Amino acid sequence: MIREVVQIGDPVLRETCKPVTRFDRELNALLDDLKETVRKERGAGLAAPQVGVPVRVAVVDVEEGFFEFINPVFVWQKGEQVGPEGCLSIRGKMGTVRRPEKVKVIFQNRKGDKYSLVARGFFARAICHEFDHLDGIVYTDKATDVRDSED
Repeated sequence: MIREVVQIGDPVLRETCKPVTRFDRELNALLDDLKETVRKERGAGLAAPQVGVPVRVAVVDVEEGFFEFINPVFVWQKGEQVGPEGCLSIRGKMGTVRRPEKVKVIFQNRKGDKYSLVARGFFARAICHEFDHLDGIVYTDKATDVRDSED
């Protein structure tokens, strides 16, 4: 099901999300809905609070593939990259944001199994952007400039 993406100003975007403790049909439905919604919106990722659900769940859809992250934690971050970012919850704006070039994360899948992953470049940027949402942070909090986007 396609869900409505909440916009900046909605208090759920500023909440620190709760960890997932139940790996059940409700979680599976949320993950399926996030996937459908991010693809319809043509985004690189989407976090649960962006659809009004304050839990530690995010999806990333990039060249490397589609990934589901539940209760993610950074193990380390290395290097630096600076580049443009936008957000499905802040339509019509872009900003320049400094992010790590490479990250290692641990997370759970929809069954509760634990995994680790190393991401670089845009993949790392997308992960950092989505995980920020889980702590009530939006990219404009970190951007050196925010401007109208061209699309």
